[in-house]
Amino acid sequence: MTHYLVAQLDEIQPQPCPCGTTRRGFAVPGNTTATIHRVDISADSRPHYHKSLTEIYLVLEGEGHVELDGERIPVRPMTAIMIKPGCRHRAIGNLRIANVCMPPFDPEDEWFD
Repeated sequence: MTHYLVAQLDEIQPQPCPCGTTRRGFAVPGNTTATIHRVDISADSRPHYHKSLTEIYLVLEGEGHVELDGERIPVRPMTAIMIKPGCRHRAIGNLRIANVCMPPFDPEDEWFD
C-alpha cells in the first residue's frame, strides 16, 4: 500500500456541477482526507452551501467574483478563498479554479435554498 495518491486532473472526465464542470481528483474509495477539483465556472453558477465540507478555492485563470454569504469578493489568478461550512457561495465570471475539499467532496452535502 502506498502512502500517496496522484491525480492528473486534465485527464479526468469532466462532469456537470452547480458551478459549471468539474474534474474530481482523489475521489476514490477509502480516501477520507481531501479531494481536489479543477472547476470551469459557468455564467450560471448556482448559490449553494455545505453543512460539513470546507473548500479552498484557488483561482487559476480569469477574473470575476466569488459571492460569499451575499458579499461579492473580486478575484483574479492566485486569489485563494477558504469557504467554511454553512457559507452560501458561488463563483461569478469566466474562471478556472482549483477547489480543495476537506473532507472529500460528498454530493449529499450540497444544499440549495
